[in-house]
Parts: sequence; structure tokens; C-alpha cells
Amino acid sequence: MGVTYKKLFKLLIDRNMKKKDLRDLAGIGNSTMTKLSNDENVTIEVMAKICRALDCTIDDVVEIVPDDL
Repeated sequence: MGVTYKKLFKLLIDRNMKKKDLRDLAGIGNSTMTKLSNDENVTIEVMAKICRALDCTIDDVVEIVPDDL
């Protein structure tokens, strides 16, 4: 199973925020933002920073996707 962060980027659009805004607000780096953009794994600590910054839950920003059969 993999993860996708499409919900995170939709939330940013809905809140009229740019990726840079999230980086600054959550205190995450460019490389972490690249991982998120590429649906790569990030640590739970990173997800916690994002959720605190956006006042949301992990379920609001991450979706588990099944592997193709």
C-alpha cells in the first residue's frame, strides 16, 4: 500500500496557501515538500507538524491507496 498527499494539496488550494506558506508555517524543508509532492513517505513527525500548522488531522491530508493488483 502507498500513500498520496492529494488531500493536502487540495486543502492548500482551498485555503489559498502556497507550498512555501506551508513550509514556513510547519517548519519543514524543501526536500520534505518534494517528497510530499511525489507521494513519497515522510515521517509521522513531519505529518504532525503539518497537521498542527493547518489545524487538521492526518486523515485530512493523507490517503492510503492500495497497490495495483
